[in-house]
Amino acid sequence: MTTATIPLDETKLDAFLGRALEDVGGVLTAALVMVGDELGLYKAMADGPVTASELARRTGTRERYIREWLAQQAASSYVTYDPATGAYTLPAEHFVALTDETSPAFVVGGFQGALGAVRSRTKLADAFRSGEGIGWHEHDSQLFEGTCRFFGPAYRNFLVQSWIPACDGLVKRLRQGARVADVGVGLGVSTALMAQAFPGSAVFGFDAHEESIEAARRRAASEGLGNVTFSIASAKEIPGPSYDLIATMDCLHDMGDPVGAARHFRSRITDDGYWLIVEPRAGDNVEENLNPLGRAYYGFSTLVCTPGSLSQEVGLGLGAQAGEARLREVVTQGGFTRFRRVAESPINLVFEARP
Repeated sequence: MTTATIPLDETKLDAFLGRALEDVGGVLTAALVMVGDELGLYKAMADGPVTASELARRTGTRERYIREWLAQQAASSYVTYDPATGAYTLPAEHFVALTDETSPAFVVGGFQGALGAVRSRTKLADAFRSGEGIGWHEHDSQLFEGTCRFFGPAYRNFLVQSWIPACDGLVKRLRQGARVADVGVGLGVSTALMAQAFPGSAVFGFDAHEESIEAARRRAASEGLGNVTFSIASAKEIPGPSYDLIATMDCLHDMGDPVGAARHFRSRITDDGYWLIVEPRAGDNVEENLNPLGRAYYGFSTLVCTPGSLSQEVGLGLGAQAGEARLREVVTQGGFTRFRRVAESPINLVFEARP
């Protein structure tokens, strides 16, 4: 049977083509959002309506490029356009999402990370055929920075303020002085936040990616943090002695052997210690994740998380949408007897595990 002989519902075909064109526009919008971020175009629209010539003057850019960029942003509903004045306006809500890295609504990191991830598309096609993995270190550095900028705002707004306090007695322990292992730290945002909030505690950040650890060290030095130490180590290699708190921030699903990591954590945690687990928000079944957030996370999971896990020992391949039930299995198989959800955010689920 050829496509010429397949009966088609023209309404459904038109609807699908419309959706596909939206996705083509979305890919291009992602690149143009990063142009706006890099050149400060969004920040220069803070004071209300602006014409292309005014925005070009404010940002030291060429008007012809700005005219095209603004028109595309208006077609994408990122800015509004007034044909009577020829001016464009960035709504206040969009301004926050596109410029304020202290806000949990900040989304630019998602675009940056996505553009970094898709640069491995050719490697991914080869991996589909071979079944081999793609290591984190094999990706473009924009993925590392974008991931930090995507998850960082949530950490800054919730980690110390609500996630850690949701674990009974943990704040008191950290204020008194505790040993903390932050595992899979990336560029070290979560590690620095805990070190700043609890200066009496010793905070150790671990990641297997040398480039990220070097960046994390530079961050800690620039912030004058004397109670934090960064080392290159995988989850199953973190050294002793025991820790009062082990934290894994959006990385458990990336591990090749998360059960083995859990067992190692159990051997490295005090008998009354805490394991704080932050993971991408997900339901337990595919149908629960068929939504915009699941669409993004399944995309990152296909491009980055699952290949990353498959590149490591065991290669379990949990994926970024593992869900609470599957995470519970991993944690309890690792020897932890208590597991509960303690908090959540629009993009994360937060769990506490205890020995």
